[in-house]
Amino acid sequence: MAGMTMKGAEVIAAMKEKMFRDVTELKSQGIEPVMHIIRVGARPDDLAYERGARKRMESVGIRLDVTELPEDISQQDFVTAFRRINDDPDVHGIMLFRPLPPALDEEEIAGMINPVKDVDCMSPVNIARVFSGDSGGHAPCTAEAVMEMLDFYGIELSGKRVTVVGRSMVVGKPLAMMLLKKNATVTMCHTRTKDLPGACRQAEVIAAAAGRAGMITADMVSEGAVVADVGINVNEEGKLCGDVDFPGVSEKAAAISPVPGGVGGVTTSVLAAHVVRAAQILAKQDAAAQ
Repeated sequence: MAGMTMKGAEVIAAMKEKMFRDVTELKSQGIEPVMHIIRVGARPDDLAYERGARKRMESVGIRLDVTELPEDISQQDFVTAFRRINDDPDVHGIMLFRPLPPALDEEEIAGMINPVKDVDCMSPVNIARVFSGDSGGHAPCTAEAVMEMLDFYGIELSGKRVTVVGRSMVVGKPLAMMLLKKNATVTMCHTRTKDLPGACRQAEVIAAAAGRAGMITADMVSEGAVVADVGINVNEEGKLCGDVDFPGVSEKAAAISPVPGGVGGVTTSVLAAHVVRAAQILAKQDAAAQ
């Protein structure tokens, strides 16, 4: 008996409605929310993400600007270009596509970015906020997208045993902190965990974010568990798939998110929501300074 499929489209629609109201309110105050992407070079995966982000931003009335910098740019020129965008009062959200070419120092930029404009959580200030349970900053978009999805589908987390598979700073670690804030009992696992199947079987909720195609199989999931698949992989047939073996696991899970069509799409909506929120915060700061 297959469980509920947690589709991203429904979460996105609910978020879009709220964002549209907020953007209309900002525009009535003469503020057009602007998101700025900074891209070094033109990698195909970056361009694909950019197209998706543009579509999502424009659908709620956010303007998206892009600065493309040459791959052989010096650190000094890179910092100058970044500072210009960071200091621009008309820019509300900044996203830097990473990883950067090896010659560039990402840490210097992460230290420079205005934490309010840091909509994808690269600033040490925002990272520290996530880890201290302070929701005043912007959390990493993918981790927050998982939380948005669980919340939308009414998955109660308080007191629940949750296993997070994956320990990246993009998903696993911040997601564990956000789950703890909701009073979940969190077990962190990764590719070197000795008894990964055992750790998953005892979980009532599993978040799979290790980046290995189909590594979570039906025998690792207890009957009635909730499974959020954050993985984006390409299998042998060249098809997009997650970290979870969807056909097998969906027979046992009470609720499961698919790939594609699950958490991934919600991520760009969270990014858009962060830009709207940044525009609201910056507007309040401007009003207070006047």
